[in-house]
Amino acid sequence: MAESNFIDYVKIFCASGNGGAGSTHLRREKYIPKGGPDGGDGGRGGHIILRANPQFWTLIHLKYRKHIKAEDGEAGSGQLRTGKNGADIYLDVPLGTVAKDAETGEVLFELVDAGEEKILVKGGRGGLGNNNFKSATNQTPRYSQPGEPGCEGWFILELKVLADVGLVGFPNAGKSTLLASVTAAKPKIANYAFTTLEPNLGIVRYYDDKSFIIADIPGIIEGAHEGKGIGLRFLRHIERNSILLFMVPADSDDIAKEYGILLNELKQYNPELLVKERILAISKSDMLDSQMKADMEKQIPANVEHIFISSISGEGLKELKDMLWEALNRHD
Repeated sequence: MAESNFIDYVKIFCASGNGGAGSTHLRREKYIPKGGPDGGDGGRGGHIILRANPQFWTLIHLKYRKHIKAEDGEAGSGQLRTGKNGADIYLDVPLGTVAKDAETGEVLFELVDAGEEKILVKGGRGGLGNNNFKSATNQTPRYSQPGEPGCEGWFILELKVLADVGLVGFPNAGKSTLLASVTAAKPKIANYAFTTLEPNLGIVRYYDDKSFIIADIPGIIEGAHEGKGIGLRFLRHIERNSILLFMVPADSDDIAKEYGILLNELKQYNPELLVKERILAISKSDMLDSQMKADMEKQIPANVEHIFISSISGEGLKELKDMLWEALNRHD
């Protein structure tokens, strides 16, 4: 099977540049045989900087770039000439990228705004030239500072997909079909578990050129927070969604139970996810008549807004867009 182009996790080794040494130089000219110190400072070593680029949707461009080394700063020289700074290396990453220390697991920072830049590894400072050490009692210092060494280490970059609405449901709940119905996205659709092996994003066009982004998160199963199935790999993508759209199919044996299992998986993974606003969509509702819907509504938890939809017949899709738009604007 061809390897997916969607890469949301990479581990890279980064080394910043060493600082250049300061110069130990004494001014010597034809008519100034014993001039004072004029050694310049060394240049700073190059940083390694992450930059959020909205044109990127994956970390695949870093998958095979495992070792990244920035340029060293140049040494200072006479006539107070400062050494050139080492060139910085910019790594463009998608919005929603989280940088972690690979050894400790500590989250260093997150990039969520277009154009935002953060230094991942700071370059070493350049050393001071001997001109900085002259004084009334030491007019010709014959020493300077060496440059500071750069830093290095292994880092993990993780992508959390940024979307307004995240679709949450078991495999075969109809999430991919809904995404294809309300956006121009073309997700893979088939009647077996884990058809979706990567998050799919689509833009929902609303009235007056308004729009919002919806993400189909790969199917969760019971025990996903413990690493079962593929749920653990993608649960983090839900953290970036403003609204969670739970989807339970109309042919489910127990809608309330299925909704409760989904809710528990999110709670076990990150309790803060339960703070997000939730809407429950009963998918595949074209197979239900009005009496069946009335009976089914008695099972639905009273504290969650719900709607019956069918991505095949189009039932409830307009109303669903209205509900989502209204919910999103309550968060503005």
